[in-house]
Amino acid sequence: MSILPAAFIERMKKQLPEEEWEAFFAVYEGEHPSCKGLRVNPLKCSAAEFEKISPFPLRPVPWEKNGFYADAEKLGAHPYYFAGLYYPQEPSAMLPAPLLDVRPHERVLDLCAAPGGKGTQLAAAMQGEGLLVLNEPVFSRAQILSQNVERLGVKNSVVISEPPAKLAEFFGEYFDKILVDAPCSGEGMFRKNAREALGEWSEENVRLCAVRQSEILSEATKLLRPGGRLVYSTCTFSVEEDEGQVSDYLKNHSEMRLLKSEKFYPHKIAGEGHFAALFEKADGAERTAPRPLRPRVSKEAERLYRAFEREFFLSPFAETLHEAGGLLYALPEDTFDFSLLRVLRAGVRLGEVKNGRFEPSHSLAMCAERAECRNVLELCLSDVRVGRFLRGESVETDEKLKNGFCLVCVGGYPVGYGKAVNGTVKNHIPKALRRMSA
Repeated sequence: MSILPAAFIERMKKQLPEEEWEAFFAVYEGEHPSCKGLRVNPLKCSAAEFEKISPFPLRPVPWEKNGFYADAEKLGAHPYYFAGLYYPQEPSAMLPAPLLDVRPHERVLDLCAAPGGKGTQLAAAMQGEGLLVLNEPVFSRAQILSQNVERLGVKNSVVISEPPAKLAEFFGEYFDKILVDAPCSGEGMFRKNAREALGEWSEENVRLCAVRQSEILSEATKLLRPGGRLVYSTCTFSVEEDEGQVSDYLKNHSEMRLLKSEKFYPHKIAGEGHFAALFEKADGAERTAPRPLRPRVSKEAERLYRAFEREFFLSPFAETLHEAGGLLYALPEDTFDFSLLRVLRAGVRLGEVKNGRFEPSHSLAMCAERAECRNVLELCLSDVRVGRFLRGESVETDEKLKNGFCLVCVGGYPVGYGKAVNGTVKNHIPKALRRMSA
């Protein structure tokens, strides 16, 4: 308990029943480490399949069907991580997304989406169908979000970096479901990220966060269609940011009603602190909609891509092509004209035309299915070439690969493209995405 600020201790004593004080504060003593977890990515493999091949001991997380406790170090270093089979995620952080109950073919917005845990959780529920807009106002964090979306093979998302007010002006009441995982004082992370969370905490910061959350919620309401649902969540305990925020929100937005809320305390569940509240907007006039995007692609770019597609895939991968900034994209349904927004990623970045030929992107590799591809280099987990390839090195092969691009798989799951040249596979994993150590 000595690591906790005195003001925080007093606040929690007022907030919790006295009989819970000992159990709550004991969590922050040395013998109670934070919980580690991962969420299986069903866009790549099912939870049942992953349990059979998991390199880590797993225990189910009760509130997320694809979530598991995984008490292992370096969850982000295993080849299956690079293949996008799972996302390392603190178990209590898996609470908000299932409350929203998103479905395929809906229009869904994650308003404060970085680094991408909850947004890719929504993507899994949508099964690649519909439109998922993932927004992160801080551009550097949006870049990390975009990388995680790519790694997990999400096909139906648009990654944006804009302030919520600009999105409200652009879209209007457009979305069926919205997640607002708001910036907060981080009290629920005192055990997991002690140095960062404790260093930033103060009662003044709690108040400032509450003001900012209120502003974000107001803009989110403008983005929600009549009859739509919104989840507000934080990773903090403070009443001002949780129950108090809900109360003020309902007072200021008579069109919204509270359906349910949940609050996780680390002395009551196996996880850290989290809060989530589910709201529904009253029915009303029909939703607004931004101008739809008219896909454009040059005949030469489409010809070269289709030639690559026929050579590499057993069946067509992309229906609608769009060319922008020299890159080719396969766009999700209901794609809007995003020319006025700061967009980092739209659908699947297929690749680009260079020197009269099509070169596929890493995004295409991460969305590909091994069974649908020709010219595949298959490596087993124990193969020493796996580590070398993930570090960005070329690898040798005795397999009869056709010269040209090949999909490199580990245990049947794609990790990136290589280019086969007479028995050597040159590495095409982007430098920023390579494994940094053995």
